[in-house]
Amino acid sequence: MWQGSLTDQLIRLGHRAVAAGLVIGSGGNLSARPPGADECLVTARGTWLDELTADDFSVVGLDGRVPGGNAAPSSEVQLHVAAYRARPDVNAVVHLHPQASVLLDALGHRVRLITLDHATYVRRVVTVPYLPPGTAELAEAGAKALAGANVVILGHHGCSVVADSVELAYKRAANLEEAALATYRALLLGDVETTAAPEYFERLAAG
Repeated sequence: MWQGSLTDQLIRLGHRAVAAGLVIGSGGNLSARPPGADECLVTARGTWLDELTADDFSVVGLDGRVPGGNAAPSSEVQLHVAAYRARPDVNAVVHLHPQASVLLDALGHRVRLITLDHATYVRRVVTVPYLPPGTAELAEAGAKALAGANVVILGHHGCSVVADSVELAYKRAANLEEAALATYRALLLGDVETTAAPEYFERLAAG
């Protein structure tokens, strides 16, 4: 079954995300699908990402149906489904609650990509103003933002990060928070401008 490998990958990602401080408690939710599939695996409602088991995943169709697995997918299931609909190239969606990223955005500071890893993995950060969690409005706004980026900060809430693999989605989420922490430290030192070299971004865009 296609679910087995993806379940294992998402379970590992959940452990790593909690260990890295990218989410606590039952916050956040994860999903993945085989390339181009019209169904995805989504973590179930109320699950703790560092305690996931194979029973903690719902099979969800891109039409919103739940044909298998746990009968109660995450309350943010619409955010995941909308992302897959908007981005056929996406095979993993990671929704976490990285505190530095959310704090900087709430205070009106953009997260600056300062190191080459930040630039390589994140490329661009788009923000969406606060919308109620678990709503179609949030899902629609998040999906629309993904038209120009792979990393979206959801105002006063968390992030929505997409990629063509579970591993890359995690790297993007981790680098987003590292970039936020670097930005925070730069602000404490009085720096409001420094980013990675502009020519590096140009080379990434050309490649």
